[in-house]
Amino acid sequence: MTSQQHIERLRSQLLGKPSASAASAPEQAPRPAPAKVNVGPEHYDFAHFPELREYSSTQWYYNSQGYEWNMFRQHLGASSAEVEMEGRQLINYASYNYLDLLGDPRMREAAKQAVDAFGTSAGSGRINMGEIPIFTEFERLISQTLGVEDAVLAVNGYGANVAALGYLARRQDLVIYDELIHNSMLMGTKLSGARRLTFPHNDYDALERLLVEQRHNFERVLILTEGVYSMDGDIPDIPRLIDIKRRHHALLMVDEAHSMGVIGPRGLGVVDYFGLDGADIDIHFSSMSKAFATVGGYIAGRKELITILKHYAPGLLLYTAAPTPASAAAGLQALRIMHAEPERAQQAVRNADYFRSCAQAAGLDTGLSHDSAIVPIMMPNGETAVWITAKLFEHNICTFPMIFPVVQRNAERLRFFISCAHTRAHIERTVELLVQLRDTAPASRGLF
Repeated sequence: MTSQQHIERLRSQLLGKPSASAASAPEQAPRPAPAKVNVGPEHYDFAHFPELREYSSTQWYYNSQGYEWNMFRQHLGASSAEVEMEGRQLINYASYNYLDLLGDPRMREAAKQAVDAFGTSAGSGRINMGEIPIFTEFERLISQTLGVEDAVLAVNGYGANVAALGYLARRQDLVIYDELIHNSMLMGTKLSGARRLTFPHNDYDALERLLVEQRHNFERVLILTEGVYSMDGDIPDIPRLIDIKRRHHALLMVDEAHSMGVIGPRGLGVVDYFGLDGADIDIHFSSMSKAFATVGGYIAGRKELITILKHYAPGLLLYTAAPTPASAAAGLQALRIMHAEPERAQQAVRNADYFRSCAQAAGLDTGLSHDSAIVPIMMPNGETAVWITAKLFEHNICTFPMIFPVVQRNAERLRFFISCAHTRAHIERTVELLVQLRDTAPASRGLF
């Protein structure tokens, strides 16, 4: 490829247009002519948008039943296993502060020192004058932790996922993903314009069949999975996925938002949990709002991957601000604590194991959850999930219902994030109330 051809290809990718090599990819069917639309207020007045009607229905249900509205409620202090809210002390299962680092004095001090040294902002995007030593030190340590060559730190976890996938996958490519991947992966894939195919959750035979049928029709093929699934708390078979991607010359991307810092003997994610060579996973991703107790996200892998993303992926470092010095310093300090104190992750998983065993002994369904710090309690329907959540809140226990469209219908649940700071008393009290509420829940009227 000549230098001019290379420039044209990069330009076409940045503009979202297929390169000349896309000629070998299947052509997109032309869109049918749009039908005429009767332009009523539901198309230009926010008050008539269907999304607002859905929100209003949920709010009506809470108000009509006399329940406390538990969304966007302010709390005081750092959100730990307990949290203060309007003079009440609640057992808190709604924060993914797995390692209980949000209020750790070492985290506070690291953030304060970063502000003292660099101010409240890095000043611009990293590619211009927004680069500071904290960023590169974090990238060095996370690369070393994962056993890969390089990494890039971004200002936002969700955005990093969207930006990386939106750039790496193109219209002549294929993205195959587990049906339960996180919305950020899904949005990045949609942005890319690539062909999208799903396979049933953890059904690797189905994935293999799709690759046998489709691999030869596309240039790049990306396989997407998570380290711990955020709604189910289960861990996919990463070694099996590595074997599949190798045989079909595909790229494997793992979203470790809920696994990094939590699972494995040292709590260092799927590489630690399975005893892998980190280089066997092509694209490592994690947001930093969970175990890292800050904000931001990173992509890690081969040096060539990171070079491409740092210089060409819009929304990762291009056209966006750098992380704040305080958030990056907190993430770096969290990573150091993960290495120094693996017992935090071990305790979080032990607490979750105790929650699972207590719940299962009481006849509650914990779904697919295992070896992680996420425990779902499956519900018969959305209305029961909302009712039990509201009643738990009245009894000073904070969790949230996961109902359609966040999860599929008939898969509604309550979701419990367990941290190393939860106690057996917290867990026993919660399971006891869950059983009482299950046995007294009113019949569903099909409202959700």
